[in-house]
Amino acid sequence: MPDLLLELRSEEIPARLQRKAAGDLRKLVTDALVEAGLSYEGAREYWTPRRLTLDIRGLTARSADVREERKGPRTDANEKAIEGFLRAAGLTSISEAQVQSDPKKGDFYVAIISKSGRGAEEIIAEVMPGIIRDFPWPKPMRWGKASSQPGSLRWVRPLQSIVCMFGPEHEETTVIPFEISGIVASNITYGHRFHAPEAITVKRFDDYVASLEKAKVILDAERRKDIILHDARDVAFANGLELVEDEGLLEEVSGLVEWPQVLMGSFEEAYLSIPSEIIRLTIKTNQKCFVTRKPGEETLSNNFILVSNIEASDGGKEIIHGNGKVVRARLSDALHFWKRDQGDLPDLETLEASAKKFGLDLKKPLDQRMAKLDALNVTFHAKLGTQGERVERIRAMAAKVAFPAGADYKLVDRAVVLAKADLRTEAVGEFPELQGVMGRKYAVLQGEEGVVSTAIEEHYKPQGPSDQLPQDKVAITVALADKLDTLIGFWAVDEKPTGSKDPFALRRAALGVIRIILERGVHLTLLPRIVSHMARIDMDIGNTVAAEDMSRQLDLLSFFHDRLKVYLRDQGARHDLIDAVLTPETDDLRMVARRVEALTAFVSSEDGKNLLAGTKRAVQLLAAEEKKGTVVADGVSEALLKLDAEKELFAAIKTVSAEASGAIEKEDFRSAMAVLSTLRAPVDRFFTDVLVNDEDAAIRANRLALLRLIREATGTVADFSKIAG
Repeated sequence: MPDLLLELRSEEIPARLQRKAAGDLRKLVTDALVEAGLSYEGAREYWTPRRLTLDIRGLTARSADVREERKGPRTDANEKAIEGFLRAAGLTSISEAQVQSDPKKGDFYVAIISKSGRGAEEIIAEVMPGIIRDFPWPKPMRWGKASSQPGSLRWVRPLQSIVCMFGPEHEETTVIPFEISGIVASNITYGHRFHAPEAITVKRFDDYVASLEKAKVILDAERRKDIILHDARDVAFANGLELVEDEGLLEEVSGLVEWPQVLMGSFEEAYLSIPSEIIRLTIKTNQKCFVTRKPGEETLSNNFILVSNIEASDGGKEIIHGNGKVVRARLSDALHFWKRDQGDLPDLETLEASAKKFGLDLKKPLDQRMAKLDALNVTFHAKLGTQGERVERIRAMAAKVAFPAGADYKLVDRAVVLAKADLRTEAVGEFPELQGVMGRKYAVLQGEEGVVSTAIEEHYKPQGPSDQLPQDKVAITVALADKLDTLIGFWAVDEKPTGSKDPFALRRAALGVIRIILERGVHLTLLPRIVSHMARIDMDIGNTVAAEDMSRQLDLLSFFHDRLKVYLRDQGARHDLIDAVLTPETDDLRMVARRVEALTAFVSSEDGKNLLAGTKRAVQLLAAEEKKGTVVADGVSEALLKLDAEKELFAAIKTVSAEASGAIEKEDFRSAMAVLSTLRAPVDRFFTDVLVNDEDAAIRANRLALLRLIREATGTVADFSKIAG
């Protein structure tokens, strides 16, 4: 079976776009071929800075012949119906259709549509121009004289050549010549821009890869990454150092080079007085270089690893020198930022009002930055006011969270006040991703309590489902207060996530709240805090909403429920058990998780399975009678209990209800479940020996009341009717 090789060669494609673009090319081409009736054994995409390549193996040489029967109208249908049928079937006359009979519907027309298969070459030549022209680049460009013409080709960077080869593995291959905007597909490609710019004639994928490698191009991005990583480790080791690995940077650098050459540069040791995080980000962001350190140490060395795309004749000396000059210049700027942030601001007299508002000490640099943040009225969000107003609201929320989290409120308040101060530092202005990190460093320098400094950094955590959680109680409190304020604020102004759009990362914030509550064991009820905090926000921003309107608050609680379901399902919990525990008003997420855990163990046991079956039978029977309007007694009358089985069940329910309630008050849900399991035998016996719908209306009402007691007893833990099985 023949193979297909496609290469689209252009000017340098931005590294961040390459992997997705290659995947898009594979999907678009294979989908188009399959839709046209071809099949294939396998397809793999490749990419370098200057090319996207697709290798499709085992492609069928021809699409299959198609025979389709299209049913039409009855033979006695009106002319318009018949004309429509002829148009849809591609027939010129009704005589070309066949007549078939149906015993029930009578005679009707059928069109037999036969389509001959087409050669793969024809199909490929037909689909490729459209795929290339409509390729989903985020910001395509036009170029050259043709760019002024309507409908000219748009591509991420100027497209230079196309290779399209088709043929069996061991026979001659042919070019599939299609054309787009003057570029005609051929069997010619080119190697490394500097080392091997000559034309290369291509036959099939294997010789294509080998020819490119001779021409200083490594096609496989994963192989380029592997070369860079191992050579960087070796160079660092040879100099008594270890590489500080960075997967994101490695991915980016592998997309900048076709022939990776790993070199080591250095800078003056004086720059090591700058925090390691700033050094690393400066070198990474500006020069795409890796940093190094001595084995086992946290602080960096003054050596960095760079990756060149050129195998220089001088061994890379000039390349190292040029990169070193840029690194030194950037580090000089970073050192300037670092020192400036530790000094006094020039306009302290204008910050006194803000300092008084937040209890700040203007002798301390970080306090000055917080006062400046407030005095400048830096906007947090157009509908939610300034950063200073937001910090005040986070303080208010932190006051409601500190006690349940077991944190010292004075330390919490100090941490909240300084948590956003580093947004006004020059280091964070240059490197926004260092917010929190720089706040902690500046807090340590001005002598803040350790837990306060740590909370300034950790209150942004967790940043995702696998990110670390804050450790200390102060940091936990500030993190919860910050995220809750964010969520409640955006719900107050109706800026909720919609579909896949979540510009303010509110799903991540909700998951952060859930993870902290569950994994750090914080006993926090959400609804009262949502209600009171939203009322404050409404007052701050002038929202006029009726006090009795709880739709936004309950909607936010429902949002937490949705995130909690996702979290618990990811932990292995059954969706029906989660639904059995959750009610629209449930706002203690920690209790939900513990109930689900206990319920999971319970329904897995033999007693649990049997009690579940009996309870569901009782609940369903009771619900059916309630729906019919059958009278159910307000309470169970012992005088009307005639049979031993119903007396035994009534006594068991009274005992179990009291014991289960006591266990639930102690948050011992496993014990509550164990107590409930003792109902299994009396429930089973009740349904064996007792006829609920007795002819005596009073006895029937009494027995239905007994079933209601079963529902109420089990309902203290979960709604058993929602549990499958």
